[in-house]
Amino acid sequence: MTDEKDSSTPPVTSTSIVVLTLARRIESELNTTLAPLDLTVSKLGLLGHISGLPGVSFSELARMSGTTVQSVHAAVKALAAAGLVRDNTARPGSASTIAVTPEGAQLLDAARAAVAQVDDRMFGPDADPIQRQVGAAVRAAFEGESAAN
Repeated sequence: MTDEKDSSTPPVTSTSIVVLTLARRIESELNTTLAPLDLTVSKLGLLGHISGLPGVSFSELARMSGTTVQSVHAAVKALAAAGLVRDNTARPGSASTIAVTPEGAQLLDAARAAVAQVDDRMFGPDADPIQRQVGAAVRAAFEGESAAN
């Protein structure tokens, strides 16, 4: 009795593992493409949240980023030192007034163009057909999502 499987049958795969593998590839591509802008996916996300939600609190940023308030404070401090955001928080515990600077807004525009390049490489007309299907399915799943909220 052998325990060999028919090699013509594809292995059973977990949707979670397939999506996680693709997500890691996308994150790697994004980080490589964002590196010349001195950005990472994490920094871009934080900058995007601050841009989209002026006056957002450190607690809200931590919640959205899935990290700690202390980590967000450090990251915002680094973004401020780079001239990308202003943190006009009067004192610890008071409401924050974090805002993107004009330089930060310009960087966000450049990052959007970089992300569009990655989207095209990963999901565009010349991409792997399966990845094109995944991209189309994700876009379809979230179409009108912001209008519904």
